[in-house]
Amino acid sequence: MIKRDLVIIGGGSAGMAAAIEAKKNGIDDILILEKDNVLGGILNQCIHNGFGLTEFKEELTGPEYLSRFADVVKEMGIEYKLDSLVLDVTENKVVTYSNANDGIVNIEAKAIVFATGCYERSAGAIQLSGDRCSGIITAGTAQKYLNIHGYLAGKRIVILGSGDIGLIMARRMTLEGAKVLCVSELMPYSNGLNRNIAQCLNDYNIPLYLSRSVLRVEGKSGRVEKVVLAAVDDKMKFIPGTEMEFECDTLLLSVGLIPYVSLLDKLHAEMSSTKGAKVNDQLMTSIPGVFACGNCLHVHDVVDFVTDEGREAGRGAANYIKGLSEKKRHITVKPGNGVGYVIPQYIETDLNNDITFKFRVRKPIKDVFVNFKSGDTLIQKVVKMVLIPSEMVMIKINKSKLENLPVDEIEVSLEERK
Repeated sequence: MIKRDLVIIGGGSAGMAAAIEAKKNGIDDILILEKDNVLGGILNQCIHNGFGLTEFKEELTGPEYLSRFADVVKEMGIEYKLDSLVLDVTENKVVTYSNANDGIVNIEAKAIVFATGCYERSAGAIQLSGDRCSGIITAGTAQKYLNIHGYLAGKRIVILGSGDIGLIMARRMTLEGAKVLCVSELMPYSNGLNRNIAQCLNDYNIPLYLSRSVLRVEGKSGRVEKVVLAAVDDKMKFIPGTEMEFECDTLLLSVGLIPYVSLLDKLHAEMSSTKGAKVNDQLMTSIPGVFACGNCLHVHDVVDFVTDEGREAGRGAANYIKGLSEKKRHITVKPGNGVGYVIPQYIETDLNNDITFKFRVRKPIKDVFVNFKSGDTLIQKVVKMVLIPSEMVMIKINKSKLENLPVDEIEVSLEERK
């Protein structure tokens, strides 16, 4: 059996960043396994700009952003294999992959980083009602068809869900000559970044209907012919008499992303409400030596943050391989009032680092304190003027404030300012 120090599953922005950081931290025996025929993952089809504002202080397209990391991977001599599908991972860190050249290969790794990204919810996942017809497609798939293969998914389009990919595709398909009739969102607020609402909808006079979803799809000819929207109440039930009909040939779905963790599920790693794994402050899962980062851990809003999280996982994996990540404590981190989830879920190591807590709120809220408490003891209080579910919040806590906690638990919660 082949032995490697570090195997990274996924060659997107998180996987490449993890590999580069591990290399910088003294790990030379690294292998990236990527199922696609190029490095970069989803960034290859994201030809719009807006990437790199945090990382490089400039606006880049997806391919431009990924190329900067792919170039470093090659310059550092980090080995990677393309068209390589990981078939299995065991708890003793044996990775089985397959490709046309190598056949089926087993690798025993000292550490593994999962950077497998996420996938889109489909029509079946949301139990879409109506005729079973063609023309119902996820926004990411439509993006790939158009930007990679040059195929326009349709000419008259309704978009369900205001996720960022859906918003970006509203603009993209408008620029290609299609008519985007509207974007409909189930929630009373948008799930996309504010900048994408402004640049992709408002700039092109594309209406956004909130608290409204698809009542049914009609398409007797085999192709979508009509989409009927209706308003929903606070219990997400359709309100009779609020129907809106749109004659169209395509329904794009931008109804959420789910971390891709099927292999982690097989390992019986402890999972969280994000649908990703629970991790500690080094991004190690409940399986020793197995790490997770990027969109397979929790869905990010900005790729620059995916990259930074990949670095965290790379450092964590390097520390584990070098025997520097001994568990010295176990502090549980949990979400409190108004907070959907928090990462990390545990603080277990003591490497003299500050801890960055990442979380999302459950609903839009203004003028609040973000409180970090251990029991009745306030660790830190941070003022935030506006928080929305679509934007991840990151707050760094100095390591000195995390010493000598009264209980082995930290709660992150919101408190309205009086």
